[in-house]
Amino acid sequence: MQPKSSSIQECPVGRAVETVGEWWSILILRDAFQGATRFDEFSQSLGIAPNILSRRLAHLTASGMFKRRRYQERPPRYEYVLTDKARDFFPVIATLLAWGNKHLATRGESIVLASRNDRRPLDPVVVDAANRRPITLANTVVVAGPRASRGMRKRLASLKAMNPAVAPAGD
Repeated sequence: MQPKSSSIQECPVGRAVETVGEWWSILILRDAFQGATRFDEFSQSLGIAPNILSRRLAHLTASGMFKRRRYQERPPRYEYVLTDKARDFFPVIATLLAWGNKHLATRGESIVLASRNDRRPLDPVVVDAANRRPITLANTVVVAGPRASRGMRKRLASLKAMNPAVAPAGD
């Protein structure tokens, strides 16, 4: 059951989680970024039950992350092609991979991001497009946007992170 509170529906993070937050969806997208396009490729790679895979692919297609394209007439078979919307999600997967390697790979990294040209390992960071400075918890605050409702503005104003006197805790 998806949460339907207005603050979640109004929040871009809430809407994003509604689109790709189910863990199979993220793994399907991960495999699509590595070239998988067909049902059997996703099924074999993920070991996912066919009914769950069908549901997830239908949801991702309806959400605009995939476009279905017929590749065989008889019987009709389709492949799932990444859309621009899905390609824009790649940095999320890249940072998840880096975070997982940093905090969860207790025996070392089994997968790393590398440059397509020279296979040099890459370490993704999120930066501000205007000044190329890293975006971190210490230098960032969430504020209401121009279309925020009165309720969203009130909720954001009440959060401790909004208060400049509250410094993010260190390790």
